[in-house]
Amino acid sequence: MSDDEFGGGGGDDYDYEGGGFGDNAFDENYDLLQGNQAGEEGGPPEGGEVQLNGYEGFNGAEQDQEMANGNATQPQEGQSAAGSGGLTGERQANKVRITTPYLTKYERARVLGTRALQISMNAPVLVPLDGETDALQIAIKELSQRKIPLIIRRYLPDGSFEDWSVSELITD
Repeated sequence: MSDDEFGGGGGDDYDYEGGGFGDNAFDENYDLLQGNQAGEEGGPPEGGEVQLNGYEGFNGAEQDQEMANGNATQPQEGQSAAGSGGLTGERQANKVRITTPYLTKYERARVLGTRALQISMNAPVLVPLDGETDALQIAIKELSQRKIPLIIRRYLPDGSFEDWSVSELITD
């Protein structure tokens, strides 16, 4: 027998004959919907809308979530129904580019990794192969020939962004 206070020492403390998930483990008379039937107390009020989770709105969604999903019935104050030609909240790319035209080392690493993964998953290769079998080497060759069909999105501190094609960027 062990001297520690936890009762260790290799003894088997499992109760093999005790209760478990046998035949009597579940009560078949238990009703999860008890008291929530229509017409009983605790059910939904007649003619009223049931609010889930205590939130106002459509199926428990708040007003701003309804607006994002397009479920709102009428625009809020200060918003026009016509909008600005696009979807509400959709941002457009900056027309005048202010970021550098150079491909950064971080963008280069991500572009090469993304394109190498595409090539390894049997995407069409856009340059003639001269015996290359490594997907990363093929991606490097595509980058040097400006054939990678990817667009880099550069986010700016004000929340706007610029889209640059890889073929537009200067690589050294």
